[in-house]
This record gives sequence, C-alpha cells and structure tokens, in this order.
Amino acid sequence: MAAGNRKTLSKQLVALLAGATLLSYSGSIPEVFAQENQASQTLQPKVEAGQKLVLSANELIYNKDSQIVSVIGGVQINYAGYKLVAQRVEYNQKTGRMMALGNIEMISPDGNRMYSDKLDVTDDFANGFVNALRIETADNTRIVAESGERVGGTEMILNKGVYTACLPCAEQPDKAPFWQVKARRVIQNGEKHTIRLEHARLELLGTPIAYLPWIEVPDNTVKRKSGFLFPTMSTSENLGFGLSVPYYYVFSPSMDATVTGTGYTQQGFLLDTEFRQRFENGTHTLRIAGINQLNPESFTPGTSDQRNDRGMIGSTASFKINPRWSFGWDVMYQSDNNFSRTYELKGYSGSTKTNQVYLTGLGKRNYFDMRAFYFDVQNSDPKSESEKQQAIVYPTMDYHYVAPQPLAGGELSLDVNLTNISRTHDDFFDNPLGEDRFSLKGQYSRLSGELEWKRTFVTPAGVLITPLLAARADALSVNMDGPNSIAGANYAGDFDNGNAAMRGMVTAGIEARYPFLITTANSTHVIEPIAQIYARPDEPLSGAFPNEDAQSFVFDATSLFDRDKFSGYDRIEGGTRANIGFQYTGSFDNGYKLHGIFGQSYQLAGENSFASPDLVNVGSESGLETARSDYVGLGGIETPQGLALAASYRLDEKDLSFRRGDFTAGFQNDTFQSQLIYTHITAQPDYGLSRDADEIQTKASVKFKDYWSIFGGIAWDLNNDVISKKSIGLSYEDECTIFTIAYTDKRDTSNESASDWTIGARLTLRTLGDINLGDFDNPNTKIYNN
Repeated sequence: MAAGNRKTLSKQLVALLAGATLLSYSGSIPEVFAQENQASQTLQPKVEAGQKLVLSANELIYNKDSQIVSVIGGVQINYAGYKLVAQRVEYNQKTGRMMALGNIEMISPDGNRMYSDKLDVTDDFANGFVNALRIETADNTRIVAESGERVGGTEMILNKGVYTACLPCAEQPDKAPFWQVKARRVIQNGEKHTIRLEHARLELLGTPIAYLPWIEVPDNTVKRKSGFLFPTMSTSENLGFGLSVPYYYVFSPSMDATVTGTGYTQQGFLLDTEFRQRFENGTHTLRIAGINQLNPESFTPGTSDQRNDRGMIGSTASFKINPRWSFGWDVMYQSDNNFSRTYELKGYSGSTKTNQVYLTGLGKRNYFDMRAFYFDVQNSDPKSESEKQQAIVYPTMDYHYVAPQPLAGGELSLDVNLTNISRTHDDFFDNPLGEDRFSLKGQYSRLSGELEWKRTFVTPAGVLITPLLAARADALSVNMDGPNSIAGANYAGDFDNGNAAMRGMVTAGIEARYPFLITTANSTHVIEPIAQIYARPDEPLSGAFPNEDAQSFVFDATSLFDRDKFSGYDRIEGGTRANIGFQYTGSFDNGYKLHGIFGQSYQLAGENSFASPDLVNVGSESGLETARSDYVGLGGIETPQGLALAASYRLDEKDLSFRRGDFTAGFQNDTFQSQLIYTHITAQPDYGLSRDADEIQTKASVKFKDYWSIFGGIAWDLNNDVISKKSIGLSYEDECTIFTIAYTDKRDTSNESASDWTIGARLTLRTLGDINLGDFDNPNTKIYNN
C-alpha cells in the first residue's frame, strides 16, 4: 500500500466535507409565517474558489487493489471555515462514494454543529446517507433524527426527526424538553424551498397536544410565501370566545394580503382583510373589515353596538417624493361610531382615531410640515355629538428656518404657522362652578410668523448671558357666532365679531445662567441658577378670538423657563415677566444620582395673559394667573440597588399647599419589579372639576421560582373610592418558551367599551411563533425575534 495522489485526495476530501455539510443542512424548523419563494436552486454549499484545505490524521493510506483512499485516526479537516472531526474517512474511487465513520462532529462557518456515527455521500453530492444525526445550531435550536438521506441533489429527508429550541436539562439530559416537534419524516426541497413534515405532532413536557397528518412550510431561505399563519384566540364579555385564522397571500414581490376570519361565539363571523402594496417610493395599506352580528342585543341597550351589519374601511400610505420630501395619509371610515373599538382592530381601536393627510420636508436648517385632520371619536352613544364638535383642520402648516450665517454674532430663526379649521356644532360646557367654556361652530383661519434672534456670551467668571429679540405678527379671519349667542351662555370676554383682524407682539429679553461645579472626594455636583426677564406689551385682542391650539397648558417645572408658556399660536403671552430658579444634578461614586429643578415666575408689569378672559379658560387656576406664580419643581433620585424616585409638583405661592403634581416610585431587581404612580390635581371650578382628583396606579411582578412569576396592577380613584382597573396574571419564561395568562377588569363609567373584563393568554415558542388568546398588559412581556 502506498500514498496516492495528494491533489486528487484533497479534492475528494473537499467533496466529503461538502457532502457532510449538505446532509446536515436542514435549517431550523421555520416559522409558520408566509414568505417569498426564491429562484429554484439545489442544496449546494457556497464555497469560494481557492480555499485551502488542512488535513490532520494518524495515517493516510491508498489501497490500489480496492481503490480506496483512507485517512485513519484522529481525523481533522479544516476547509473554508468548516471543521470536521472523525475516526476514519474513506473514498472509494470505484463507486464514487465517500464515507466518514466514528464520532463525527462538524462545525459550519455559521456556528452550527452536526454529530453522527456514520456519513456516506456520493462525490457529486447528489445522494447520501447519515446515521444517528444530531444538529445543534448557533441559536440553540436542536434537530435529532434516526437517519438522514439526500436524494437527487435537491431533497434532504430526515426519518423520525425531532426539533426543539429548548436546552436539555443539565441534571436530567434524557428528560423531554419543555416542548418539541416530532415528525415521522421531514423532507426539505431545495428547488421549492419548502420543508414538509409528515405525521407531525407538538409535545409539551413529553405529552402530545397537537397533531397534523402533514404540513408544508417555507424553509429558512424564504422571505415571503402564501400560507396560513398562526391562529389567535380572544375572549370578552359581549363578543364571547373568538378564534382568528389568518391566511397570507403573495400576489407579487411587491404586493400581498392577509385575510383573517374570526368566529365569535356570541356575534358570529368577522372578516378582516389587509391588502399591502410596495412601490418604488413608498407603501400603501388598505384594510376592510365587516360582520353581521348574531346577537346585537347582548350589548348595552341603546348603544351603537346594537346593530346587525357593521364594518370599516381604512387606508394608510407613505411615499417619498425625494430624500427630503414625503407625503401620506391615514384615514378610516366605519358604519357606526364604535365598530373598530368594539372589535379591537389593531391600529384603529383607540377612543379617538386621528384621520390625517400630510406633506413634510426636512432640510439641514429648516423643516416644513402641512397636515389636514379629521377626528373620529369612538364611543357607544349613537346620539353623541362629540365627533361633530371636533374641529376639522384643513390644513395646519408649520415652517421653521434657521439662517445659515450668524447675524450680529447670533442665531436668527423664523417660525411660520397657518391654521384653518371649521366646526359644524358648538361645543359648549355650561359650568355651574365657574366660567363657561366654548368651542364655536363656524370657520377660523390664522397666519402667524415670528422672527427670533439670540446670542450667548460667556463672561470671564463663567456666567452665560443670552440676549434675545423677537417679533411676531398674526393675520386672523373669523366667521363664527359669538359665544353669547348660545342659549344660556355667559362669556365675560370681549369676543370680536369682525371678519378679520391683525395683531403683533415684540419681545426683548435676557437670560443669565451661572453653572458651577462642586467636586468632593466621592461626588460631583452641578448647580445652575437661572434668571430670565422678557419685556413686551400687553397681549393684543386677548380673549377676542377662538383658542383652538393653545388649550393643553400645564404650568410645571418643564415650562418654567419658556419664553411663551402657551402651548400654541392662538394665544400670545404678554406683559413683562421674570422667571427665576435653578437646576441641579449630582452624581456619587457609589452609584447614586440626583437631579432637580425649582423656581417661580413673576408678572412685573402689564396685563397678565393668564388672568385675562379666554373661551376655554386656559389660564384660569394655572398657577400663573397671579403676580407671583405658584412654586414649581421636580426632583428625582436613582440608587444602585434598583430604586428610583421622582416627583413633580406645584405649590401654592401663599401657603405652599399642594396644587398639582405626581410622584413615581419604581424598583427593579432580579426577582421583583414594581412601579407606583400617584397623581393629584386640586379642584378647578373653572374647568368643572368640583373637588380634588387623586389617583394611584401601581403594577408589580414577582418571580417566585426560576421561571415563574406573578404580576398584577390596579388603578384606584381615591376620591370616589373606586378601583377603575385591575389585572392579575401568571407567567412562565425560559430560554425557549413564554406562557402568560392574565385577567383584566376595567370600570368604564362612560359606557364606551363593549367589554368590561377580558382574559388574555399568550404561548410563545421560540422560532415557531405565538399563539394568542385575547390581549393584555404584562409589564414583563418579551417577544422572541423568530
């Protein structure tokens, strides 16, 4: 016996290694989610030309009589990132077959490992056989088969295959994993890019829970393919138990749809179709859903849910005009004012659906945003005028520009806003406790423009001084009836019934900040006193025009140092005002961190805009309506033990009573996490709030075993002594499985929801997908990236 041709042997060993790669290639059991077919191809390894092979063995033997080349004893082969270890490797030149024997282990470049006792493959890779196959992938999935066979270069067949993403028990390796999929045969087709499982069953803790005679799913090379998706389940008070079965259909590489049929035990069959199309410059989604309700009488009498035929149509789109400009829309139309909310259609189930069309542009030093809005208020009152009382916005436009070159060493910026709205019904709140509030029907338009210049100087002492100049002009057009034309209304302001008006405002201000650093042996502290003063004339036409975009005003520490504290353009802060306060941050070497802001605002001269009349009483009881504002502040502490405390507060400027604020406490470690939020608002008669409002919201999760935890939460209205929401649930989570079940009960005093209680559950099998029952709020919910 003598050594044969080394070059020929090298090619043969490469063939053997490639054959082993192909026989071990089955990928992980794919997600049962539809994905796209790729071009037909065989199961061939991708190896670049010119790769070097390194062989190590005790013996290399060539038998001329039998024409068998053998490498024996501690065989190790490294080639193109693949590594193969075996006791013996043989190549039979007569039959063209290659064989590896004894404790075979192969590692592929992607980290997958294959183990076997015997591997036999032809030198053209077309056919082969592997015995006692075991595959461990880089993402901790495992495939075991009694035997494997490669046929015709296009199919890989595993006999008695088992798949799981669970790690084996360290103490009892023979124990069945938490879940596994078993199949009599697993057939992977390299041309169709499919995996077919015959006589497949899903087992939990070794017990079969589901069986399919056969199922064919895309392999892990496929992105999109038509097919059924995982079903979901739900249960609720008025809908009953629901089972949703979605089917995904691919029309083309740029067009697909999902058709979901849901059967409810109380209400019948809901059909929900979502059509998606991708273009070169954007995407469009069309959603259509409808149902003929079997038992509409199961809903609360007199509600809009009590009708037979219900449905909706929705459309969303987003398109790029060029790298800077984009436009799109998000709109919905439905048969009644509560269908999408009752059936919890994702993306459309909020209490208010904001329909909008938009055009946006973004540059290096400017941006443009124009939108039109229609607000669809979802509630169960068929006679509700809430939606008609909402403003129809067509359009609102914002433009911001910063000059590229400094002006007098400072920054010059321009802001422009255009608002045009109409309303078909008056929204009048007859307040028995204070001033009435109005949103008037009719049409209102406003064009606003503001120039601002500011520059920051740093003195030798480290003081930052920022002078500021601003000029603003507004043009307004109003076609609305006066508030006092409404029966029973009483407005103390001077509403302007003219068709058009102009107003302007100029501001001169200066800000001084003096941050200074304090260091100790184990901590660092930054204290920054801040003082501002803004001089300007009184607000022109205060309370004479509608206030549509400056209603959401809350005075707190975050708005203390704003030049104009109103939240929109319809109101302008006037008069001379000073803001004084400080902010602090501290950091300690032991991991503790502190932060805080505290201050007060002063009306020095002129009319106080927050004390002047307003159609929605926006400044009333805000804490700014007096010459000296309420004190505002916030503070927080973070500890290395996982405890975090934060508070925001507003204290009365006379007696320091608590007027408004919230307190948040949170804690988290390996076994316990919780959060508590307390919110307080003092009675505000001018807003119709006759007494204090106090609420506590809390949620927590406790891990009581290695993989088990219990969680829950409540929302408690302290003043009415009512638990408005409560939930409790149980969760199991390990490296391959998440199972969660929860019960939620909410009190809906407005009668806007179809269900008061729900039960939700989710079973997530890593790499396979989710099985859902209803919906719920779990603070620890984790989603595997399947």
